[in-house]
Amino acid sequence: MEDQKCRSSPTTWTIVILSLICILGVCPANGASAGADASSSLSTYIIEVQKPTDKHLATIEDLDTFYRSFLPATTAGSNQEQRMVHSYRHVLSGFAAKLTAEEAKAIGEKNGVLDVRPETVLSLHTTHTHDYLGLRRGVGLWEDSNYGKGVIIGVLDTGILPEHLSFSDEGVPPPPAKWKGRCNFKRTSCNNKLIGARSFTHLSRSAAPYDDLGHGTHTASTAAGAFVKDASVFGFANGTAVGIAPLAHLAVYQVCTPLGCFTSAILAGFDAAIEDGVDVLSVSLGSKIPQEFRSDPIARGAFAATQKGIFVSCSAGNSGPSNYTLTNGAPWVLTVGASSTDRTIKATARLGNGQEFDGETLYQPRDFKPAQHPLVDMEGDEYKPRGKVSVRYTVYGRIEQGQMVKDAGGVAMILVNDPTKAYTTFPEPHVLPAAHVSHAAGTEIKKYIKTVSTPTATILFKGTQFNGSFAPAVAYFSSRGPNSISPGILKPDIIGPGLNILAGWNSPIDNSTDKKRPFKLISGTSMSCPHLSGVVALLKSVHPDWSPAAIKSAILTTAATSNAKGQPIVDEARRPASIFATGAGHVNVSKAVDPGLIYDTELTDYVPYLCGLNYSDGDVSLIVGKEVSCSSIESIPDYQLNYPSISVNFVRLGSNVSVKRTVRNVGPANSRYKLVIEPIAGIGSINVSPRELVFTKANETISYTVNFTRKASPQAVNAQGAITWVSAQHSVRTAVAVLFKESGGL
Repeated sequence: MEDQKCRSSPTTWTIVILSLICILGVCPANGASAGADASSSLSTYIIEVQKPTDKHLATIEDLDTFYRSFLPATTAGSNQEQRMVHSYRHVLSGFAAKLTAEEAKAIGEKNGVLDVRPETVLSLHTTHTHDYLGLRRGVGLWEDSNYGKGVIIGVLDTGILPEHLSFSDEGVPPPPAKWKGRCNFKRTSCNNKLIGARSFTHLSRSAAPYDDLGHGTHTASTAAGAFVKDASVFGFANGTAVGIAPLAHLAVYQVCTPLGCFTSAILAGFDAAIEDGVDVLSVSLGSKIPQEFRSDPIARGAFAATQKGIFVSCSAGNSGPSNYTLTNGAPWVLTVGASSTDRTIKATARLGNGQEFDGETLYQPRDFKPAQHPLVDMEGDEYKPRGKVSVRYTVYGRIEQGQMVKDAGGVAMILVNDPTKAYTTFPEPHVLPAAHVSHAAGTEIKKYIKTVSTPTATILFKGTQFNGSFAPAVAYFSSRGPNSISPGILKPDIIGPGLNILAGWNSPIDNSTDKKRPFKLISGTSMSCPHLSGVVALLKSVHPDWSPAAIKSAILTTAATSNAKGQPIVDEARRPASIFATGAGHVNVSKAVDPGLIYDTELTDYVPYLCGLNYSDGDVSLIVGKEVSCSSIESIPDYQLNYPSISVNFVRLGSNVSVKRTVRNVGPANSRYKLVIEPIAGIGSINVSPRELVFTKANETISYTVNFTRKASPQAVNAQGAITWVSAQHSVRTAVAVLFKESGGL
């Protein structure tokens, strides 16, 4: 690492920096300028029009001609071909085109045009995790699901490195007959594993979707990567890398570039995936702030996909740990938060008084002698790190901080978290001996520096360690609820591994010359999302007749709420995690395949739900793709949607709330379930009727009602609990979130 040199041009550095910013989830999204053509005043607009009824518009060519008829006269001739960016068939009735502001305004005034809006740009939000999740060769869900064989996972991301060994098709059969997609790589690049690869980006729509960032390669290999022996990063986290559904097929849709993920491309990716026939869509990207479903390209694309029976898994966002930061909160998607695993790449800071504080780093040189060196705090009056161990504080640029210490002659670095990040640490390829430690450790280290005249420290390297006592813990960056767009729907739905995940990358980050097996450890809800996409593929293989809502229900009602030691799941500060951080809990793969009961949701149920959100008829019509008159149907409040969790907002609903749910028996035909209620602070009474569910046949449905009455003046801002139905063989837990005030946390 110390000998690596960079000869990149300033332009290259700009792209790299933008890429890193996007991966951290802070890409700029500033309306029309996001899709602006750098060489002119043209910007990309998304235009929605009334659906054509003429049966002769069934072909793509006829549809393109119809869409071009809405373009202004200024785009006549061959210029029209250049102006048209995408034509949509499934996600919406309309197209994307490059227009001036005046042209966009003129189109908006034409008959048949429903909406004209500038596109925005969204941001990008394993050797051990399969084992950590309980997936073993030859037994359990892997065996029962045949490792996801026959299921097609579509990945909307930055593209893919097709030559990576994670995409070997050894043991993978040809794609099913329903597959209609295509591969824009050379013939040798696609195979029975990677069956589709297309690009929809502004920069290279006609080019092969090679992954310039690594993000897409990482997410695709996490979801469905093949078995790759001896995978590691700098020799750490060594083992067999494998995706969650290793025999599933992959179809990759490049919708992101180093500049971000443009909404017109995202919609085009959804459109193509629906047309191609994927079974699961993995979408590790989203907006920085919650968006109304009408204007959210992921919510719109996901609804169209769900209508075709496609399951959509999305990242929750990387804006935690504050509340109300969650994105991708539509009830028809699975929204995934990020948790830690029990693996660390350990480095320990040892102080001169014998105190030790465990941290992490990927750079662990064998020739570093663990002798005590003078310890200096960068916040001191005279910060002179030469020949010393430097204490520095993290915001961003952790590796860059190490470079500054090294350039100033520092011996080593102790990188300390700020209070927000608490105990969430990262093993990174530092340029000098380092340990990234928690905020609590930093407090003790600072206290030590102030209480001795000659403070000293050193770094002890301990390599790969397992059995972390607090795993799974919610990562600090994982975005939190409540769901600001639809408070009656609890989000995130679930958490899964997303901290320090090893998976495929687009190029070696060490001195390796093996370009077919690069791996990298990165973090984000981008990493937790494909874990769940892989789990969904396994469940879909076992239960091909289950709807997306049924599969989601199976995952949520069987989720774990405690760690391996039986203690409650904690957050980044090692406090019991809020339900708005965990949702239903941590994915429990082995139990999800046999949930006993499921909460199903019909597609028609989403119409009264959307009307209940007070969307206009036009907005609901745009989302569901057909004419809707909310006044002619009985709308429902969002908390009454038949969701596998319950979220009650007493601020808006008064002191008494009644909630109805319906469950379907997918366990033994003759089953009897008894009620168990977890008390909820601030709730005076919870009355459930009936208190016992008795099933006499398979697929029988029974409804029950829950009446909540709050105490006169609850002290809590939020509270949580659960309603669990327990039989001789199953435990079906329905997480309950209660909001007493509009802001704050647990």
